[in-house]
Amino acid sequence: MRARNQLIGPATVLEWSRTLPPGISILDLGCGYGEPISTVLMDQGFQLYGVDASPKMIAAFQARFPQAYAVCEPVEESGFFHRTFDAVLAWGLIFLLSPELQHTLFQKVTNALNAGGSFLFTSPKPAQRWYDSLTGFESVSLGADTYTELLRENGLTVIGNAIDQGENYYYFARKL
Repeated sequence: MRARNQLIGPATVLEWSRTLPPGISILDLGCGYGEPISTVLMDQGFQLYGVDASPKMIAAFQARFPQAYAVCEPVEESGFFHRTFDAVLAWGLIFLLSPELQHTLFQKVTNALNAGGSFLFTSPKPAQRWYDSLTGFESVSLGADTYTELLRENGLTVIGNAIDQGENYYYFARKL
């Protein structure tokens, strides 16, 4: 938790959140302990649902946001609270999954989104492999072209991209 730079990400997520209707339900995949991304969403008055595989992270998330819904389970196994959402966020998560699990997660996100729903995720623009500095695990970006095609195949369309001060690459998509 201490290794996370609190200044990277919130401004871009805040800008995205301002394009969403007030008070909607947002699913935060890989929510961690909620700082700083979930804090931005809670401060904007959204109904937040968090999923994270780490018991320590989800306990910290629940302590920080007792009014939010939270469950400790891997995103690829999660039932996503057995409901649909107006928006889904996966900040710093997608590239931690194997290519096969990334494909699975895109399908699951599409099924979890209401029509017209928004999906924001981060992953490097170029296709590449590296070891994540926070987790030590191998990370995989499928690359912008592949992500755009995966989104399209799953009924989502890319409506924009951004890069933040930490050089995180954002994909903004909408369910058709």
